[in-house]
Amino acid sequence: MKDDSASLSVAELADYCSTQARLLAGRTETLAAETDELLDEIDEEISGMRERLTAQANGPESPGASSPTAGADTADEVTQLEALETELEEKQAVAEAKRARMVAFQELSEAYADLAEDLETTADDGQDALEQIVRLEQDRDAPAYFDDRQTLLEAVAESNN
Repeated sequence: MKDDSASLSVAELADYCSTQARLLAGRTETLAAETDELLDEIDEEISGMRERLTAQANGPESPGASSPTAGADTADEVTQLEALETELEEKQAVAEAKRARMVAFQELSEAYADLAEDLETTADDGQDALEQIVRLEQDRDAPAYFDDRQTLLEAVAESNN
């Protein structure tokens, strides 16, 4: 690496990796909180469904078979429970997707943190460190994780155009 003021040092690039790792860790915490909130909501809805089912099973005797509302009430209750079940399944799918996303963010955060530690000992110079970071970001599709921040991979790609 030439002694150029525009060049980045290994320490600066390691700091970049540490910053990226912290940003991703923060996003992981946010996703965990959102997932926990959604799971709590699902638990509450399941409890509500159980209470309704228990009340229906143990409730007062239903109107006699000759009553015109007997079949309609039961059908309405079944329809409502089916709608709740569908809604719960959708929320569970969202929670599972958030969980998977959280794991992906966490893995990339750990990769950045590991690279930050490794750069100080493995990088020959700033150019070598930059190449290692760009390789990591390309292999892990890092730009997809940063909506409001440009990665070095993106900056390098822009400068080559």
